[in-house]
Amino acid sequence: MWGSLKKLWGKNEASFRSFADLGADMHSHLLPGLDDGAATLEDAMQLLEALHQLGFRKLCMTPHIMGDFYKNTPEAIRAKLQELQQEVTTRGIEVQLACAAEYYLDEWFVAKVEKGEELLSFGGERRFLLLETSYMNEPTQLRQTIFAVQAAGYTPVLAHPERYTYFYGRSEALLALRETGVLFQINTNSLAGYYSKQAKEVARKLIQQKAVEFLGTDTHSMKHIKVLERVVQEPLFQEALKLPLLNHTL
Repeated sequence: MWGSLKKLWGKNEASFRSFADLGADMHSHLLPGLDDGAATLEDAMQLLEALHQLGFRKLCMTPHIMGDFYKNTPEAIRAKLQELQQEVTTRGIEVQLACAAEYYLDEWFVAKVEKGEELLSFGGERRFLLLETSYMNEPTQLRQTIFAVQAAGYTPVLAHPERYTYFYGRSEALLALRETGVLFQINTNSLAGYYSKQAKEVARKLIQQKAVEFLGTDTHSMKHIKVLERVVQEPLFQEALKLPLLNHTL
């Protein structure tokens, strides 16, 4: 696997050591057949082996749970984790695996919280809950939903805040949300400008203001893996590593 990566990127192994400083990736879509990430077990293993070779010692995989579109359940997600774990054990890959979910803030999610249904979190007793919203439209009940999540005993983690265009030009509103107790997770590839120049600039401002608790790869496919080689060379990534990130505590 490593030989194919070196051939693909034209770099030597030392180029990728920096990800070991991050330790754990807490946002990816490797569990096969659950969402728009890995489609098959073999796809999942290709992505997993690549992330492992990049230096990650632990992978917490977070499939989407979204209304009527991705109807994933804790039971189904755990079953896929077990399937992947068995394959990792068979191949002798030394990497820790865990699962949570990336919850889309819609009426179905609000109903789950109100009913007290099980929500898949990460970080053990700290119960970090990964949340996402529409990229373009701010949820009308965003603050109320955040409060409900906290009242249920979870610590909300907003996935890739740098990608929500409704916050562009409204940095004060974004930081005000964080003041309510929401933690921020930046997508690692945003640091290389993968999504847009604006997303990278928002990420830069959040890092400069020390308003980032997690970095996550948000890996869906090999095209995301390829960008990670550029990320480790980005000064912004090195700047982010100086923050008291929580990845290494997972």
